[in-house]
Amino acid sequence: MKENSIKPPRFTRNKNDNSYDLKHDTLVFALGGLGEVGKNMYCIEHDDEIIVIDVGVLFPEDSLLGVDYVIPDFSYLVKNQHKIKAVIITHGHEDHIGAIPFLLQTIKIKTIYAPRFACALITKKLEERKLTKSVKLVEINGESRIETKYFNIGFFDTIHSIPDSLGVLINTPNGRIVETGDFKFDLTPIGQMNSDYQKMAYIGQIGVTLLLSDSTNSSVSGFSISEKKVAQSILEQIRKTPGRLIVSTFASNVTRLSQILESAVICGRKVAVFGRSMENVVDIAKRLKVINIPESSFISASELNTLPANKICILCTGSQGEPLAALSRIANGTHRFIKIIPGDTVIFSSNPIPGNGTSVSAVVNQLTRVGANVIVNSPLTSLHTTGHASQEEQKLMLQLIKPKYFMPMHGEYKMLKQHMLTAVETGIPAENCFICANGDAVVLRDEVCFRASERIQTDDIYVDGNDISGLSTSVIKDRQLLADNGLVAVIVTIDSRYNKILCLPNIVSRGFVFIKESQTLLKEAERIVYDALKIKMQQKTTFGELKNCIRAALEPYLYQKTNRNPIVIPVILNHKDAMAQMSKPKSSIKRK
Repeated sequence: MKENSIKPPRFTRNKNDNSYDLKHDTLVFALGGLGEVGKNMYCIEHDDEIIVIDVGVLFPEDSLLGVDYVIPDFSYLVKNQHKIKAVIITHGHEDHIGAIPFLLQTIKIKTIYAPRFACALITKKLEERKLTKSVKLVEINGESRIETKYFNIGFFDTIHSIPDSLGVLINTPNGRIVETGDFKFDLTPIGQMNSDYQKMAYIGQIGVTLLLSDSTNSSVSGFSISEKKVAQSILEQIRKTPGRLIVSTFASNVTRLSQILESAVICGRKVAVFGRSMENVVDIAKRLKVINIPESSFISASELNTLPANKICILCTGSQGEPLAALSRIANGTHRFIKIIPGDTVIFSSNPIPGNGTSVSAVVNQLTRVGANVIVNSPLTSLHTTGHASQEEQKLMLQLIKPKYFMPMHGEYKMLKQHMLTAVETGIPAENCFICANGDAVVLRDEVCFRASERIQTDDIYVDGNDISGLSTSVIKDRQLLADNGLVAVIVTIDSRYNKILCLPNIVSRGFVFIKESQTLLKEAERIVYDALKIKMQQKTTFGELKNCIRAALEPYLYQKTNRNPIVIPVILNHKDAMAQMSKPKSSIKRK
């Protein structure tokens, strides 16, 4: 029997040398999704090829005033767009597909590979932006294969809160990488969804170099509740509800929407759907036969008043207390079609996302105040379960895949850290785990992983409306300043011909102080600006210098008196004769 010959590594690496060579090494990095829940975008690069997995958005916090979306920084991909061989989508949630329109407006992408339900959602999104002709969409499933010069890519089925969710296996020249996407293990799943345990176990047996795995629920112990138990709880709750029923959940939780609709029909109720995002998802789910409810079970808004209260189920958005969502408008009495009637039952089939607790409580209180019976998720009601793996499910994934190296993904830092500790419990050495930030790169070389010394340049891009150029950090800071401290406009009238101030400056305040109660403060401020300008205008000066003079004189005074730093906007009005003289050609002025 011949001995197996062991090929020597192509490179020997000094432990202190973390440089890499893309001609021979494989690079793994994230442009979004690390240190945050959302904005998922992971890249694998080797020589002249890049594979991109997911292109998601992050919905902004309250502090990001006027920002609609936070998207990944595509600048590295713009520089290397000739290398992009495939964009792969693991499933159809916004934090994995929401930034696709912005990517397509920045970079020419030939093909996006996505599972069936995600394809339908992406198509809808591209139709709204008139981008359907800009990219080819290819549907994939657990049996699909994608091959490029350096990468051989396969897939395996996982369970999540949306149909057609996939994990990804990437064979590279330097080892195998598995990216789980968002997943959970549910032993009694709803519908056709199932985890492909056999394929995952086989992948683990043939050997995996690096695992990237969902960390969202890494601090939650045990196994998550099965969707089947939630379905039973919802059916029981609908069955014992005497009057009109209003149910709110995540529009993206297609499995839950299907459960609610089926339970309503079983209990003899007609269903009305409210909320644009929910209407879109329900329409797509009906078309793809994910929701199998007879069309006759749906009613329009105008039909609500034609049926008895106990024959109606209203499905709506707003489970997170969003101020413009259907449920918030119902609670406040501003919805066009629905007013709360005492005796109505409102069910929240969701948990508040961290940070949304206050707004959810406000909606619950308002609904209760106007006479509704409000039921929220609790250990007693079991009206919601997560779509993300808890600790025991994460351990099961680690044991199935058996990676040599581990990089937790999709989570805030504390989630990534906890997931790393869970991995260590399952036997992965702590030195083989990488807690990375967006832009950090992990290098694969001959089935050995190490962290690169160089970082990929990446940042958050703030999008206001559809402007993909993004708002600069200074704009965000200005908005925060305006929100916290307000604005002071200083209007000064001068005659530039004689370097003379024509009258006392006029100060107008918005969001800074109440003008009627602060006349003394504003009058003194006007005098301070006048005195500073009088001194400044004794010498030759410019409009820019005058504006700086106003700010330099006024800002310290206002802070001293109020402990606040409003934005000071100088407005200089020049005498019309002076303006007329300035607009004349220099030669005609000299002749005069």
